[in-house]
Amino acid sequence: MNVLTRPRERIVKSAIELFRQHGIKGVGVDAIAEAAGSNKMTLYRHFGCKDDLVCECLKQVSDEKERIWDNLENSYPGDPARQLRAWVDEAAQHIYSDLRGCDLANAAVELKEAGHPAQKVIMDAKKAHVRHLVELCRSAGIEHYEQLAQALVLLVEGARVCGQSIGVEGPQQQLKQTCEAMIDAFSGHGSNSDRAAVSN
Repeated sequence: MNVLTRPRERIVKSAIELFRQHGIKGVGVDAIAEAAGSNKMTLYRHFGCKDDLVCECLKQVSDEKERIWDNLENSYPGDPARQLRAWVDEAAQHIYSDLRGCDLANAAVELKEAGHPAQKVIMDAKKAHVRHLVELCRSAGIEHYEQLAQALVLLVEGARVCGQSIGVEGPQQQLKQTCEAMIDAFSGHGSNSDRAAVSN
């Protein structure tokens, strides 16, 4: 652990990694403080309770995921169609290489208590991601852009679950090809049978 970073930053970074490895409920504040090279008193000085720390971790994870939109624009400026394909590439590569799934989705499964503050963080982050994807599909000239965006989200989220439940050789390995076929069908580049299947 880099002792030159601030205690708050170390605590959040350590918590994110421990939550990924063991789940949110599987990690206590003592373990987080120890991993951060800190102590429980310091942790509680920055975060009133574990739930506050969980929310901050999820916000930082969400902020990191949101950077993909700027990265896509910087990589393919003025070419939303190419950005959309690159989004598929990014999602597929992440799923192929990391079977732990999505931090936000995993947290949503764990934190089912009514009124848990993390639920709003997760919902807001997921809705924001969908809105970005809808806008990207619209900018790419897709007529039914909202329908395509929702279909792509379903495919990606389902692929993450397959990776966790079935393993590395599961159907998620076909994610990229399936998403590209879906984009082609909505773009009018697919075969007649492809377009009929989508409309049905």
